[in-house]
Parts: sequence; structure tokens; C-alpha cells
Amino acid sequence: MATIHLPSTEVATFSQAQRERLMFIDFHVYFMGELGRQHLTTRFGMAPAGATRDISLYKKLAPTNLEFDTTTKLYHPSAHFSPVFTHSPAHALLMLSRGGAGADKDKPMVSCETPQALNYPNVEVLAAITRAVNRRKPIRVEYCSVSSGIGVREIVPFALVDTGLRWHFRGFDRRSKSFRDFVLSRVSSVDSSIDESTADHERPDHDLQWTRIIELELIAHPSHPRPEAIALEYGLSNGPLIVKSRAATVGYLLRRWNVDCSPGHSLVGPEFALCLADTLSLYGAETAVLAPGYEIPESPFKRIVE
Repeated sequence: MATIHLPSTEVATFSQAQRERLMFIDFHVYFMGELGRQHLTTRFGMAPAGATRDISLYKKLAPTNLEFDTTTKLYHPSAHFSPVFTHSPAHALLMLSRGGAGADKDKPMVSCETPQALNYPNVEVLAAITRAVNRRKPIRVEYCSVSSGIGVREIVPFALVDTGLRWHFRGFDRRSKSFRDFVLSRVSSVDSSIDESTADHERPDHDLQWTRIIELELIAHPSHPRPEAIALEYGLSNGPLIVKSRAATVGYLLRRWNVDCSPGHSLVGPEFALCLADTLSLYGAETAVLAPGYEIPESPFKRIVE
């Protein structure tokens, strides 16, 4: 989300809806290079007079930010433009590629191509699981496991997990009496009628893989032909990239970014731009088995994903 650069006393006078419109004005001028009343009326379904008032308020807050083109009837960023809000790269890319909320929902703001998702969970299943997460309630699900096929499980879910390829939910599995990841799209039905409270040992603070935070030190792969390009891409000019991850999800992260976790950084290929400086940092993380090149210790870990 964006952060506003205005005195708190001034912000307090604006409604939430007004702050959202001001942020949109700031964003549209900054990233699209233009703004007209029609952008606000289309986005928020408002009358032209209301759009004019919001633009006037923005000009009052940032008097030197906008220049008006009398030919196109559009505002453009001036040479002295300075955004009123802080727009994080993650939020900016989401808005530009997906359009965000409002009338332009799911419509890219600029030409954009993203990889197509191959699977999505059933929305009714998703809603039932997220309700259970939010209310901290156990559920009974019909689930298809790779190891045992279709069966009924009682699970206490507490979080969603985006692996980059698919969505999981993590929770306490009462059958195995352990915390595990479950693939959302493998759930065919959810029964939310279990009238029981969650036991203390089923809560996320007892999930050691979830509560353990691992600090990863990522460096440019020594065999990459253009280490200077990798340094620019990942911000390695001033040293290693330090990333923190839960032990329960670290393997997904390393696999998603093709980080070479082999002894001696022995993996070869253009897909391996980064490597893990110290593979010992993964010791004890169950999902480490998913990391490229990682050598499994002699004592095998339990199944990662049901």
C-alpha cells in the first residue's frame, strides 16, 4: 500500500474514500504520465464535479506537481513532480498489471503479460477455509493426498501460503498430529460445522517450522557469465542479498528463484543466477528438500505437502 507524506492532522480531515482518490491521482500522474477527470469518473463511478474537486484538492496539497495541457485537457507531471504518497514497487506493479479495485478491476493499466496460472481453488472452498483461518476454527475436509488418495481430514488451518506456483494452506492435521501444508485445489469439500475449540497444541505458535525464521545469504552464481548483470538485477553491488524466510516456506522460495543450494554451487545453467552462500543455514528446515541441489541429510524428513 501507499504511504502518505502529509501531516497527520491534515490527513485526519480526509475520508478514507477521499484518500484513496488522492492516491490514485498521485499514482496515475506518476506512472501513467497523465490525468484527466475521466480517469477518476471511470475508476470511481463519480460525477465530473467530484473529480474536479479532488484534482483541485491534490493541486492544493502539491502545488508544483501538475501541469495542464490546454490542448488535450490533461494534467501531466511537472519537472518538479514529487509523489505525495510512497508507492511500493510491489503495489505499483500490482496496480499496473491488474488494475486494482474499482471500475477497471482486472484490467491492466499498461500493456502487460504475466504467466498464466494453471490451477485455481474452488472459490467456495477457499472462502470456507479462510473463514476458518480468521475465526481459528477446525474444519473437516475431503482431500486428495498424493500418498493416500481421497480421504477425510480434520484440520485446524491458520495461514495461506503462496509458493509462486500454487496456493497452500497450513494447519494442524489431527490425523497425523502434525503441522502440514495442504494444496487448496485438492480440497473438494469443506465441513465447517465442527463445534469444538482449537486446542493449545494446534495453534501456530506450536508449529516450530512456522515460527523458526531463517536468514539466507544469496550471492551471484560463480558460473554465471555476467555477474555484473546479476548484481544489478538483485541489488548485490554492496554485498549479498539477505532474505528472511520461515523454515516452513524457505524451500518454496529457493525453488521459485532457482537458487543453487548444492555443495560447491555445482549446478550449471542460465536459470541459476543466484546461489546460497551457506547451505548449513537450511539445516532442520523440512522444505529444504525442495531447494535446487540441496542434499538431504541421512535422517529423512516427513512428507512436506499432503
